[in-house]
Amino acid sequence: MSDQPRAEYPRPQMVRSDWLCLNGTWQFEFDHADTGRERGLLGRELNSSITVPFCPESTLSGHGHVDFLSAVWYRREVALPAAWAGRKVLLHFQAVDYDATVWVNGKEVARHRGGGVPFTCDLDGAAAPGETATIVVRARDNHRTPKPLGKQSSLYDNHGCHYTRTTGIWQSVWLEPVAKSSLGRPRIVPDVPNSVFRLTQPLTGARAGMKVRAVLLYEEGIVASAEVVVGDMAPMLDLPVPADKRRLWGPADPFLYGLTIELEDEDGQIVDRVLSYAGLRSVAIRGKAVLLNGQPVFQRLVLDQGYYADGILTAPSDEALKNDILLSIAAGFNGARLHQKIFEERFLFWADKLGYLVWGEFPDWGVDRNNPSAAYVGEWIEELQRDQSHPSIVGWCGLNETAQSITDGIQGLDDLTKAMWHAAKLIDGTRPVLDTSGYSHRMGCTDIYDSHDYDQNPETFAQRHAGLAEDKPYVNGPEDKPWSLPYQGQPYFVSEFGGIWWNPAAKEGEDSWGYGERPKSLEEFYTRFEGLVAALLDDVHMFGYCYTQLTDVFQEQNGIYLFDRSAKYDLTRVRAAQRRRAAIER
Repeated sequence: MSDQPRAEYPRPQMVRSDWLCLNGTWQFEFDHADTGRERGLLGRELNSSITVPFCPESTLSGHGHVDFLSAVWYRREVALPAAWAGRKVLLHFQAVDYDATVWVNGKEVARHRGGGVPFTCDLDGAAAPGETATIVVRARDNHRTPKPLGKQSSLYDNHGCHYTRTTGIWQSVWLEPVAKSSLGRPRIVPDVPNSVFRLTQPLTGARAGMKVRAVLLYEEGIVASAEVVVGDMAPMLDLPVPADKRRLWGPADPFLYGLTIELEDEDGQIVDRVLSYAGLRSVAIRGKAVLLNGQPVFQRLVLDQGYYADGILTAPSDEALKNDILLSIAAGFNGARLHQKIFEERFLFWADKLGYLVWGEFPDWGVDRNNPSAAYVGEWIEELQRDQSHPSIVGWCGLNETAQSITDGIQGLDDLTKAMWHAAKLIDGTRPVLDTSGYSHRMGCTDIYDSHDYDQNPETFAQRHAGLAEDKPYVNGPEDKPWSLPYQGQPYFVSEFGGIWWNPAAKEGEDSWGYGERPKSLEEFYTRFEGLVAALLDDVHMFGYCYTQLTDVFQEQNGIYLFDRSAKYDLTRVRAAQRRRAAIER
């Protein structure tokens, strides 16, 4: 087994056979005043080292430096394999928080803003196979300026529901060689009623006379194939699934078809090949129900913030990503809201493999919502493009808790909500889009309606939500200056509730908190949990819920598991509370 950290292939829906992982030890230097360029850091050895892909705030990086960092620098020399001769080399960063500049052998090869999405540097003209590439990265991340932070603290200390910051490289760095003409990330859309996959294949450097060929596989056997002569930048192919090979993806049977895509030149030679996969499943709305493959599936979601005590936003291992999903399933959940973080592609891969339903969200906290920059919406679009082919994603939501009165007139928040909504609907019209999770539903731009409700009394909690049967659901905000436009019969769920505080070993205060009064005993926790869950499961007009949360996160100690993922409760009882008959039958 390799000692290299996070050595697994980082882009599992678009796999090439040749690649080189660059995770491990890099030279490193703090640049507290962001003056490193003026002080010559670009051209010299750096004074420390770090373990990539872990951020300097994490203990896994070798630093554990949790104070503010205006900028950090990385440097590494890499021998590009001579066997890659004749191809250009791409340098990939899966995520760098927040503003990155990359130089190779002194030449600037990329600039990128956005802390959670990948970007690629083409090394053509900077380094070639058989040569040494000196890679230098500067990452700027001033947490006192408005930008997407998610739950990263803008104060020195962790506080409330804000946690240790992440600066710089926090996901895998890797190299791969590609031909001058190559395949881009495929867009795979399942069409369940017609039993066909619709494939859109972007191309780079394609020439007239080239062909794209796609082959769909069922347990190693060929199901369908199609080819098309290249006529534009993103040719489209249909891959029909015969009736005897039709298996719908879902929690009970998360079957994935294999997919091979090839680019053939004018002489019939294959110049590029990638391996992918696809799930045949549909998401639709019928009245107040959200359907999966034409059937209502109650979404028993849990809030997952994706934090780790030793890695902060970065999972310590690929196995840890998989294990978080298995822990959730063991507690009776069938999915998650991926909350205030763009999760790693490897997490979505495991969700696809394990039949786990997830909502793709964006870390919008930290932005001036009345004056958002174009980079903000741009990163949301990059996330949508990266993740749209994952069958596990059953909905999109770009904003969280956008409280503002609709009586104040049109504000920047209205424009932002509209922009985020239209971006999601234009890029992916196959899934429902929730304009914002909780609080201000605006502009008539939402397929889903929801609320956040942390009432800890099961009886009053049930009373607050009883009005859904009469199209009068619980709505966040005051009645005299409402936050939302009126409910119009959309599917409805309580997308945050519970958050029951339990850690008898911790003192109350900033070092330990949850919602409401802390239960006096484990039995009181079970009674409260069972009552809150029952109020939503027994409401036939509700399509799902999202319980806060999967694990404790630093001082927020209201998880089903402790921060180290160890058991907190009797999972038999937690699971049984969510398996009531009413929920199973619809």
